Amino acid sequence: MTGSQSGAPAAARGWLWIPPLLALAWGLNWPAVKLMLSVSPPFTLRAAGLAGAALLLGVAALARGSGLLPPRAAWPGIAISSLLNVAIFNLASAFAQLHTSTSRAAVLTYVMPVITVVLAWPLLGERPTRRAWIAVALGAAGIGLLAWPALTSGASRAGSWIGVLLPLVGASSWAAGTLVSKRWPLEGDRLLNLAWQLVIGAAVAATGAWLAGERPPGPIPPAVLATFAFHVVIAMAAGYGLWFMLLERADAGVSAMTTLAVPVVGVAGAMLLAGERPGALDWPGFAAVLAGAALVMRPPAGR
Repeated sequence: MTGSQSGAPAAARGWLWIPPLLALAWGLNWPAVKLMLSVSPPFTLRAAGLAGAALLLGVAALARGSGLLPPRAAWPGIAISSLLNVAIFNLASAFAQLHTSTSRAAVLTYVMPVITVVLAWPLLGERPTRRAWIAVALGAAGIGLLAWPALTSGASRAGSWIGVLLPLVGASSWAAGTLVSKRWPLEGDRLLNLAWQLVIGAAVAATGAWLAGERPPGPIPPAVLATFAFHVVIAMAAGYGLWFMLLERADAGVSAMTTLAVPVVGVAGAMLLAGERPGALDWPGFAAVLAGAALVMRPPAGR
C-alpha cells in the first residue's frame, strides 16, 4: 500500500466529526433562540447575534491572511446575499417562533430545498425532474399538514397563520439567495465575505429595532447569557466555519444529510429543552417535508 493510499482513509476520517457537531450546533440553536426571545425583542436579538458572529469570523479571516475588505467585484453579491440569506432569513425565523412552536418553525424552514427547485425553473431555466416534482408534492403535503392545526385554532398565538407564513418566507429567501450565489459566485475569501454579510444583516436588524422602538433588555438571567454565548460562538461563528470545512471535504450527499439532520435535532431539542409536544398532524407533516427535502438533495445515481 502506498503512502497516498494509506493517507486517504485518515483524511476521510478527518471530517467525520463535522456533520454531527454541525447538526447539534444548528439544531439546538432553534430552542436557544426561543429562550432568548423570552427576554429580548427579536430585532435587537438578531442585531446583537449577527454583530457578534461577524466580529469573530472577521478576526478568523484576518488571522489566516485575508485582507480587511473583499474584492470590489464581490460587493453586489455580498449585498444581495446579506439581504436574502442573512437578514430576511434570520428575522423571519426569529419572528416565526413568536407565533408558532419551535419544532414547527424549524421543519417548515427546512422546506427550502424544495422551494429552491421550484424557483430554479424561472430563474435559472432548470426544469424540475420527475423526482423533483414528487419532492414538491411531498413538501406541499407536509406544509398542509403543519398548517392545518395552525389555521384552524382560532386566535391562539401558537396557532397563528403568521407562524406558518414566516418560516416559508425565510425558506424562500434562503432558496433565492442560494440561486443568486449559484448564478453569480462570490470572489475572495469565504469567511471574510460571510463576515461582511453578517455585518450588513446586523445593520438591517438594528435599523428594524430602531424603527420598531425596541429597547435593550434589562437584567438578563445567567442562563440566557450562556445561551446567547452558545448562539454567537458555536451556532453562528463556529457553525458557519464547520459548514465551509464540510463543503470542502465531503460530497454533496453528506452535506445534504447534515442539513436534513438540523430540523430533526431542532424538534428533539424543542421537546427536551422547551417542553414542546408536537400534535398528531405535526409528525406526518415533519416526515413529508423532510422526505421531500431528502429526495431533492439526494445526489443522482452513480455520482
